[in-house]
Amino acid sequence: MPICFDLDGTLGHFSSGFVLLREALGGLWGVAPTVEELGRCGGSTDWEIVDELHRMRFGRGLDEAGYAAYESACIARFREAFAPGAQEAVGYGGVLEAMHRLAATRRVWLVSGNAPGLLAFKAGLLGVDPAIPRLGSLPRHDRADLLKRALRGCPGPHLYVGDRPHDLAAAQAAGLPFLGIGAAVPGDHPSLSEDAEAEHVVATVEAALSGRH
Repeated sequence: MPICFDLDGTLGHFSSGFVLLREALGGLWGVAPTVEELGRCGGSTDWEIVDELHRMRFGRGLDEAGYAAYESACIARFREAFAPGAQEAVGYGGVLEAMHRLAATRRVWLVSGNAPGLLAFKAGLLGVDPAIPRLGSLPRHDRADLLKRALRGCPGPHLYVGDRPHDLAAAQAAGLPFLGIGAAVPGDHPSLSEDAEAEHVVATVEAALSGRH
């Protein structure tokens, strides 16, 4: 019964993430995508966003080699920006601790819209246990596809923990109940603040899995 956690905004935040994405693409493409172009993207994963930006700029879709180049460039920018003494990632201690407690007795996945290598780097900054499996953005997969891939062959009940409307939409598309973190994803589902204590997070997850919400 996998419990899937999003990363950005759910376990913590990296305040300059979209700036670094644009800078990485600017290094590859000569000119960085504008904020307006980024705002016109409808997808929520790195593959979807970079593919859409590539179509705007070059009139054709992104290929695997282009995505790999983006991933490498983005990791390099994040490593530079979050080097010791530079910017710091902000982790939500209670949510992180709760995820680790749940992983001791249940199957827990980290399912994120970040490219796989970038997901691994960010998870390391937040102190996510390397034993927790990670699934990052894959070519021609949306977020719901990633969730279904993590759940493949596993009986329920399941749960997706996220912080944005696109996380809720992906959970609904994959047929999963949803737990919201923060105030940006209102709706008829359980929600917790980013500073919730670990005990409260675990209890809320257990209640959601048992259908007591």
